Amino acid sequence: MFCYQCQETARNQGCTIKGVCGKTAGVANLQDVLIYVSKGLAQVRNRIQDGKEVLDKQIVDNLFMTITNANFDAEKIEEAIITSLDLKKPYLAELKDLPAAATFDVREGLEEVEGDGIGVLATEDEDIRSLRELITYGLKGLAAYVHHAEVLGYEDGAIQDFMAEALEKITDDSLTVEDLVALTLKTGEVGVQGMALLDKANTERYGHPEITEVNLGTRNNPGILISGHDLGDMEELLKQTEGTGVDVYTHSEMLPANYYPAFKKYDHFVGNYGGSWWHQKEEFASFNGPILMTTNCIVPPRDDSYLDRLYTTGVAGYPGAKHIEGHIATEKDFSPLIEQAKACPAPQQIEEGTIVGGFAHNQVLALADKVVDAVKTGAIRKFVVMGGCDGRQSDRNYYEEFAKALPDDTVILTAGCAKYRYNKLHMGDIGGIPRVLDAGQCNDSYSLAVIALKLKEVFGLEDINELPIVYNIAWYEQKAVIVFLALLALGVKNIHLGPTLPAFLSENVVKVLVENFQVGTNSDVETDIQELIMA
Repeated sequence: MFCYQCQETARNQGCTIKGVCGKTAGVANLQDVLIYVSKGLAQVRNRIQDGKEVLDKQIVDNLFMTITNANFDAEKIEEAIITSLDLKKPYLAELKDLPAAATFDVREGLEEVEGDGIGVLATEDEDIRSLRELITYGLKGLAAYVHHAEVLGYEDGAIQDFMAEALEKITDDSLTVEDLVALTLKTGEVGVQGMALLDKANTERYGHPEITEVNLGTRNNPGILISGHDLGDMEELLKQTEGTGVDVYTHSEMLPANYYPAFKKYDHFVGNYGGSWWHQKEEFASFNGPILMTTNCIVPPRDDSYLDRLYTTGVAGYPGAKHIEGHIATEKDFSPLIEQAKACPAPQQIEEGTIVGGFAHNQVLALADKVVDAVKTGAIRKFVVMGGCDGRQSDRNYYEEFAKALPDDTVILTAGCAKYRYNKLHMGDIGGIPRVLDAGQCNDSYSLAVIALKLKEVFGLEDINELPIVYNIAWYEQKAVIVFLALLALGVKNIHLGPTLPAFLSENVVKVLVENFQVGTNSDVETDIQELIMA
């Protein structure tokens, strides 16, 4: 195996025996096969007139399934491979001069398939490989947005067209580094469109997020814990648990569900339990009731302490966990979780108090006059975008220490699970504006872009980089990659990306990012405060 798509990859070079995430070499190789098969499916899709929609949905699910910590189930990945091969088969006889990936077929002994000839290292040129993988990981992140929007009935054919075209282009050996750099920026541009689509789907379905005080404690009823990102699953779970005596709690990236007006009508939706994804081994054990993983991030349990209470759905999967079938939320039957929950003790309380969130673009722009006045009077010196991902490594403590060291006249704009490093610090406010403005999930990073663009308009600036906004972004997996590419496509410069630069960026690709966008990485807290805030 060889995998270096996440920030925690071994020695910041690549996992070659077993993934740091916990996936086996066999699963890693199957994921390589699935990505290669998806490229072939895209090649076929680009050459047909009818039936593209079914192929598009499969491509999206395939890409999403291979995001870090989404699916560890070899059987589920094999099913996706076979389904993809079956979908393209009827078209092969009528299509001529197809590329190799389009005609590729493997059905027997999938677990023994080695990824060397079709995986990451199949591209020998380091810079070409780097850009191809950067685009691939951006497409995986984009697929997540598209999938969540599809579940709610929102689609954009232009985004699907681009994804299929990009998957084919990264198999084209005639493309130069310059061609792939342009395609990378185009991926970011379409990433903005994907974020906007999901934002529209979520807000039209559930209303605009509101400033909300979220309970961190527990009640005495049995509960179900829902994690991941899919708000369609959240809605359906709340409907099916209504009147059952079972409470529903959010975990990690599902925390922002508490901010949506449509969910507040459910009296049994009682708050958030725990922190970011990497604490789940302890938190799932103490929760006592069933856990529903709607997407990533799954951490393999250290033992069987809660495996019998672990459920997956959608593209998520884990061996031994029970899977709730159905492509869209309304097709899913959550009664197994509900019945199991009724027989479980109430959750063990692990913290108390509240946290405040709900500062998506609509809410922040409602405060625009107050924000502009605070900037003009000097009450707010700078906004610091600290969105992105959390992770297990000790160097992530940097983000908590950075937040603590920020001057009192700065405000953090955040989205994603990176916020768990500082969202419980109670950093106060500036003239009624909280110093931590949580826009929501990593899926809601679009809000941060909308806020920046609106402030640019309000201040009458020509360049987004003239705003009093700096960027100190934490990344872990591929949704953070598409957010990063989206910021580049919007022209944002001087982004600090940490805690390390991606292992999949070659030295020359890093040079391009530094020279054109002044991308940097973390130093130490004192140095970065001086460079980003005090300069």
